[in-house]
Amino acid sequence: MKKILLLLLIFCAIATAQEIPKNKYGLQVIENIEIYKKLIAEDSSKALIDLEKFIPGIKLDIRYATENNFTGQKVYTLAKAFVRLPVAEALKLIQNKLMKDGFELKIFDAYRPYEATALFYKIYKDTNFVASVWTGSRHNRGCAIDLTIVQSATGKELNMPTPYDDFTEKAQPYYKDLPDDVIKNRDYLIKVMEQHGFKVINSEWWHFDFNDWKNFELMNISFEELMK
Repeated sequence: MKKILLLLLIFCAIATAQEIPKNKYGLQVIENIEIYKKLIAEDSSKALIDLEKFIPGIKLDIRYATENNFTGQKVYTLAKAFVRLPVAEALKLIQNKLMKDGFELKIFDAYRPYEATALFYKIYKDTNFVASVWTGSRHNRGCAIDLTIVQSATGKELNMPTPYDDFTEKAQPYYKDLPDDVIKNRDYLIKVMEQHGFKVINSEWWHFDFNDWKNFELMNISFEELMK
């Protein structure tokens, strides 16, 4: 019986995947909320979770919902942070660990609709910092998170190598020409994230990819649709 159910789930997943059309760059990107709902009915781990509800009290500073970002314009209409269920569960564990040391997470960006990635690439085509339209971003999969650490008592950010969205070599996670306390803070962040299933990317100390990102589809569904 279990084998039959497993085969049915696999068949449904394949059938749903075949419904996802390719865009002009040859990528399968989910733009239909009904297809997304089918996917999560078949596999609950694919649900995009609202971090404010899943981790009560988590701090958000969603820069792309403001003009305070490298584009100089509002990209999102809502300041929200969504991630896939396993990513949310890992972040909750990280938050609990940090709080024991008197720290907490602050989220700059999480799930990012594909159309935002296309805008970023149009503005800044350096793929060391911006995903291309031909690949999409792990943010589009709900499996990347941009964040830092703050002190619980004050809400003050720990000193890090650069501000968020800095496109210089100082933003690289292993850059060494920095004060000792900055290196210590950055390495502490990287260590706790890697202990819980994430990997820092080579150009940005704040950007972490969930290790199982390949299991999740590219998405172009708005925050408003996800909240309905």
